Amino acid sequence: MKTIGLIGGMSWESTQIYYRLINEAVREKLGGLHSARLLLNSIDFADIEPLQRSGQWQRAGELLVDAAEALVAGGADFLVLCTNTMHKVAPAIEAAVPVPLLHIADATAAAIKQAGIRRVGLLGTAFTMEQDFYRKRLLEQHGIAVDIPGEIDRALVHRVIFEELCRGTVTEVSRREFGGIVSRLQRAGAEAVVLGCTEIGLLLRPENVPIPLFDTAEIHARAAVNLALK
Repeated sequence: MKTIGLIGGMSWESTQIYYRLINEAVREKLGGLHSARLLLNSIDFADIEPLQRSGQWQRAGELLVDAAEALVAGGADFLVLCTNTMHKVAPAIEAAVPVPLLHIADATAAAIKQAGIRRVGLLGTAFTMEQDFYRKRLLEQHGIAVDIPGEIDRALVHRVIFEELCRGTVTEVSRREFGGIVSRLQRAGAEAVVLGCTEIGLLLRPENVPIPLFDTAEIHARAAVNLALK
């Protein structure tokens, strides 16, 4: 079994989901008392969020490179960045370390294509929805067209992520609002919706919406186990 290096803490609310899902999947595949070999470097999100907000992505990338290098020094065979938004700096991490980074968009794209879907809606932080580092990868490398919500809906999704989900708050009001956004994406032509923020799965489940959901945290965690046991 390979050792998984998790770069987490952005936020820890979703990082704990990775830890649980990875260990559950290893136990399911190997049985008995098996659990995952992993290292976790959990970042203080209060150091990262202001850099995101002010557009200091290079500095944010430097902090994550430091975390990645520490994991490699500790024996990680490959890395998993437990956040969608910070994959904006994935190239900096990949250039700095000698082990692979399991990219969340690639793992998600594989699941989407396996389901025979070619057009999705994307929910995430404003950075993930509005910038092209994520959408462009899905389209150009995997042939998956991506729709994003309108401006008002994007602002609501971004606010709920940072003001509620990253703080462990889940409300029925926000669940209904997100369900309405998904319905609008469906009417615009989306066949499914990507939960492109690892916290959104805390709020939105398949039974809440009329079209399939692709929970990136769950998909990424399963892909990490498959790679670890390959």
